[in-house]
Amino acid sequence: MIHFAWPWAFALLPLPYLIYRLAPPALAAEEAALWVPQLAPFSVAQHQHEQRKHSRFELFLALFCWLLLVIACARPQWLGEPLELPVSGRDLQLAVDLSGSMQTEDFDLHGSQVDRLTALKAVAEPFIEARVGDRIGLILFGEQAYVQAPLSFDRETIKSLLNEAAIGLAGDRTAIGDAIGLALKRATADEAKHQVLILLTDGVNNAGQLSPLKAAELAAQQGLKIYTIGLGADTMKVRSFIFSQTINPSRDLDEKTLQAIAETTGGLYFRAHDSAELKKIYSLLDQLEPVEREQEVYRPITALFPWPLGAALCGVLLLAGLQLLPTLRRSR
Repeated sequence: MIHFAWPWAFALLPLPYLIYRLAPPALAAEEAALWVPQLAPFSVAQHQHEQRKHSRFELFLALFCWLLLVIACARPQWLGEPLELPVSGRDLQLAVDLSGSMQTEDFDLHGSQVDRLTALKAVAEPFIEARVGDRIGLILFGEQAYVQAPLSFDRETIKSLLNEAAIGLAGDRTAIGDAIGLALKRATADEAKHQVLILLTDGVNNAGQLSPLKAAELAAQQGLKIYTIGLGADTMKVRSFIFSQTINPSRDLDEKTLQAIAETTGGLYFRAHDSAELKKIYSLLDQLEPVEREQEVYRPITALFPWPLGAALCGVLLLAGLQLLPTLRRSR
């Protein structure tokens, strides 16, 4: 169907008539007369006859051009058939720990020992790539928490920003509570009910203004579900000059707090000792229930104003040609 985006433009249609009725008449210039014995060399009478003949046609042509211009100003559009858009998706926020302990090399990736952040990036990239239809946000935290990327459908940008994150960028200590509080601050009460926060850390909350449990209570009140992931191996061999010893690189991991955060908000706590377990955790996170939003309908719109505008331009050129034609004839 044809739809006019600016139908009020049709109020301009009577404008030429109003100008004709209300504007003062132009003063007619007195024509000079020249008496000659013969009229043959002159075509004045013929010119006047042709002018009267074309004046009515030119008037209708001018009015028709004005009608076309008004139609173009009203922005005619062709509305296509309504199409239902897929709106089922999730709002996922990733909160990634960049504290100094994330540089511990206790993860195996493709046969090489890498630090925890490198393994996290390698596993998170395909997870983000598979989130077609989901909005993803990125929060980085250490001593301070900040939003690296707001919720967006641009998965490539999210992956790029995550890969650019560096250990110690936000400080060496860990502010888990502030990261949760920042996620709540960036969402309204209604939005928080449809969001999921995935918190990845390897330490204990030892910085920030907000305690993790208090932040979890606030998240539960607003309906934000939090999935926590504890990173780090249980055993790790450290070589010295004489012998090697086995240590626990995850002794500072506060699993009780992470479990309490997940339980308070209705989420789950996962423990990732290596890259394989981290991949399994992301596979489980893939099974989160999608958020159903209100159905949206899209109608393709095709602009039609170039057609009446082009026709009006052609009419104006024709009208100008008709006005110049008698002058060109007399100049011969």
